[in-house]
Amino acid sequence: MARNKYPEETVQLILDVAFRLFMKKGYEHTSVQDIIDQLGGLSKGAIYHHFKSKEDILAAVTDQMTRESNQMLAVIRDRSDLNGREKLKAIFSESLNRPVQNDLFTVAPDFQNNPKLLFYFMQDTVKNVAPNYILPIIRQGISDGSIETDYPEQLAELIIFVINIWINPMISGGSADESYRRFQVFGQMMRGLGLDIVDREMLGRVRELASIYQKNRCQKNR
Repeated sequence: MARNKYPEETVQLILDVAFRLFMKKGYEHTSVQDIIDQLGGLSKGAIYHHFKSKEDILAAVTDQMTRESNQMLAVIRDRSDLNGREKLKAIFSESLNRPVQNDLFTVAPDFQNNPKLLFYFMQDTVKNVAPNYILPIIRQGISDGSIETDYPEQLAELIIFVINIWINPMISGGSADESYRRFQVFGQMMRGLGLDIVDREMLGRVRELASIYQKNRCQKNR
């Protein structure tokens, strides 16, 4: 594969290899040489032509991981047939039921052993997802009367932090039952704010995904 003739393919190959290694070995235990060894003959110069460092590769891998999810969030945010509360519920339902989630939870890393990957994931959650996708929906809900809060920015951050960090077994390390209970508490908390947006189907799906992740971790630790 010629680096200069097919730069997009070269970049994608680097990201695919890096993603697999980060998932398997962890970011800290993956070297640039490890990536080179699986690039099918590409040189170190090919990597540094496109990326200044291993951390730049990690940033690009994380961006690729979150891009599809953010596209889904944008579609729901921009729908004109739902009020703010309905959009929040649609986001949770769509996020949990995307077919790719099964694959993600099957190959997902232990974020506790991937602090760099965790940092980039949390950075995207707090600095991108909350203000650009959740906050506009909450503001719409305030405007259309379906959401009541005096603190829309903080509510957006709380929702996305609880869902993506506290409930997520890849980060919290909890069992399937623990993730299920945490999601139940989140549902109770939302109902206390007048947002009945968690249903039985979502609860069941959270337990299913957490079970997939725990099974994967057990197999890797044998």
